[in-house]
Amino acid sequence: MRRKIPPTQALICFESSARHESFTKAAEELSLTQSAVCRQIANLEEFLDVQLFRRTRRGVKLTEAGQTYSRRVASRLDAVERDTLSVMGNQGTATLELALVPTFGTQWLLPRLSGFLKANPQITINLTNRTRPFLFADTEFDAAIYFGDGDWSGTEAHFLMKESPVPVCSPALIAPRRELKPDEIARLPLLQQTTRPYAWRQWFGSLDMRVEHDLNGTRLELFSMLAQAATHGMGVALIPPFLIRRELESGQLINPCAHSFESDNAYYLMIPERKAESAALLVFRDWLIAEAEAYLDSDSR
Repeated sequence: MRRKIPPTQALICFESSARHESFTKAAEELSLTQSAVCRQIANLEEFLDVQLFRRTRRGVKLTEAGQTYSRRVASRLDAVERDTLSVMGNQGTATLELALVPTFGTQWLLPRLSGFLKANPQITINLTNRTRPFLFADTEFDAAIYFGDGDWSGTEAHFLMKESPVPVCSPALIAPRRELKPDEIARLPLLQQTTRPYAWRQWFGSLDMRVEHDLNGTRLELFSMLAQAATHGMGVALIPPFLIRRELESGQLINPCAHSFESDNAYYLMIPERKAESAALLVFRDWLIAEAEAYLDSDSR
């Protein structure tokens, strides 16, 4: 069946005209005449049977339908451009699209990734932040590193590591003291993480404590945001030390109470079953698991 898709040139002219809200500027950008751009827009409106622009004395303005369509067209043209550049730039190589939780990616994976890429120059890895599970079938991702219970339908789960968060705060928040008892921490503002909403309850529970306000406090999505908030004295945060080594070493953050607990969840490499035999993905999987095991061995010494 023939697809109901307008000519690409018409979409390109529309996207440029919509972005500038000017046929003249679109013509200049695309090295076309203004009349050529106008014809393309007119043909597109005829194809859609929808008015995309209102003609005014001062130029053109997008209609409501034009605004909605322009956002969608722009995102799809961007995707086509990215795919085209990927094909052009990766001839003879394999490209892996990896989704991952942001702070783990920047603080743990990236410092190690250069070693993998040097050893495997035939493989390119693209990284995209994703904090929650998704349907692989709806994306271009080949794998994901996520924090959870490993139960993700249609995937193979490969354990990487658990996290043992500890309380951290700015030294100024509790100066001149450097250490606090758990009940003293309970009296400070507790910074909450949206992806781990019960972390403080679990931490206090591991000490057989019940704290009424353990779910209260400023909520932030990422560990990197929690670290910044704690650094600026907004409260106490629960963060795994391996994600904030620089802040701890520099003294921006301190650990006023050494107690931790091991979450039931962990970091996993999730590979969709349909990708399980990908040669490049198997090379990356084996390297990543070996790196995680080496890190755990060194951290336990």
